Order: sequence, then C-alpha cells, then structure tokens
Amino acid sequence: MGSNNTFVSIIENQIVMREKTLEEYLNCPFHLAMNTLEGKWKFAILYVLLDKGTLRFKELERAIPDISTRMLVKELKHLESKKIVKRVAYATVPPKVEYSLTAIGQSLQPVITGISNWGEDYAKALKNTA
Repeated sequence: MGSNNTFVSIIENQIVMREKTLEEYLNCPFHLAMNTLEGKWKFAILYVLLDKGTLRFKELERAIPDISTRMLVKELKHLESKKIVKRVAYATVPPKVEYSLTAIGQSLQPVITGISNWGEDYAKALKNTA
C-alpha cells in the first residue's frame, strides 16, 4: 500500500511540475526570457555570434571551448526555433551552413554587454578581497 501512495505522490508532483504553456509565459516576460535562454551554452553562443557575426558551424564550435558537437547542434536548434538564431544552408559540396543572429537575437546585445561588464566588475571585486 505504501508503494501505491509513493506512486500517487510522484504522479501528483508531475502534475504540479508540468511545463507552462506559451500563454502562461507571455503573462510573465521574465519567465519567458529565462525559459528561452536557460542553460549553460546559450549565452556563450550568443556572445560569440554578437562578437564575430555570421559563422559556419565548425567556426562556431571552435570559438566555444568545451562544447560538444551534439550540445552545439541542440542549442542552435533551440535558438533557431525561438527565432533568435538564423540558419542558412547552402546546397554545395561539401554542405555549407552558416549561423547568425536574427533581429531579435541582435536585440540581446545590451544584455550580453551588461553580463560581460558585470563579470569584469565581479572579477575585480574578487581580486580585491583575496
């Protein structure tokens, strides 16, 4: 009987932890932004594309140390689905694919600059307290 209660509890938690709908996110812009940009690699991708402009896949991969090919593909697909990154595939041999920021992606410039500036200030503060 105890295991059934645990199962019901797990199901109840899953119901409570369901994914929000887009309509629910639109009512809270902060959560919409955080849901769109969450994860370890998205800001790194945005930073590189803002800094270097349009890049081919391998150029982007080389510019972000420690990211796996699989993770880069996954994150780029997510950013493309959210209209932040634009992917252009050329019908050439070998295939050529370029990534750049859309206008929405470009609008993240002040956010990325602000985070970078904060990082510099934080590093200085840590150095001064060490």
